[in-house]
Amino acid sequence: MDLGLKGRVAIVAASSEGLGRAVAVGLAREGARLAVCARTRSTLEAAAEEIREATGAQVLAAPVDVTVYDEVRRFVNQTRERFGHVDICVTNAGGPPSKAFSETTVEDWQAGVNLNLMSTLYFAREVLPVMQKQRWGRLITITSVSVKQPIDGLILSNAVRAAVSGLVKSLSNEYAKDNVLVNNVCPGYTLTARLDELASKLAAAQGVEPHQIRARWASQIPMGRLGTPEEFANLVVFLASERASYITGVSVAVDGGFVRGIY
Repeated sequence: MDLGLKGRVAIVAASSEGLGRAVAVGLAREGARLAVCARTRSTLEAAAEEIREATGAQVLAAPVDVTVYDEVRRFVNQTRERFGHVDICVTNAGGPPSKAFSETTVEDWQAGVNLNLMSTLYFAREVLPVMQKQRWGRLITITSVSVKQPIDGLILSNAVRAAVSGLVKSLSNEYAKDNVLVNNVCPGYTLTARLDELASKLAAAQGVEPHQIRARWASQIPMGRLGTPEEFANLVVFLASERASYITGVSVAVDGGFVRGIY
């Protein structure tokens, strides 16, 4: 199937590793031109070079702290200067720390809002007017299945990412008439460094090995295993494409059936 992504310009945030990197690779393989960012220059530039070598894609790489509006604005402007426009924007950021409510501080909540909600808002403010003017665009947010089924110990993520889902639904209604589609993709337990960190923390707290935590998670998933970043990226690439032309305002879980709710 031709996804119609050849020559499209895609921004992918936090794309030096994990889910963001898998999405960047998937878009590049379909012929998109990429603008990728992350906080650490060395890992970002290494990832960008590997994507170029593997796919032949044009890749702009810039270190960006997505919690700083001026840096996001500068990055979007760099992308437009390099490629002329922006067609696709995939927002992404690391998750807040694992804590119970009683362990959180006001500063934790402010940091979580900045990391996940405000960073999404910053990109939306910069790319949506561009997409609206050209009457074609895709804004895709990466959150978590916690927006559908809260996860114990992740109260910061449960709350803040749910706010992102509300933003997505509101924006999808406002920009649909301009052929700008806004969707949210919700990864479940996926084999990333972030998941390894969470498994290690829980294992230390419970006096078990990290592999036992991962096995416990897998046992809660109808498919009986954890997902891969590539499996997650496949859906994001589809939603970014011409083939997803009548899909907007949805939050789709990529979780092997982990979420038990009907919707």
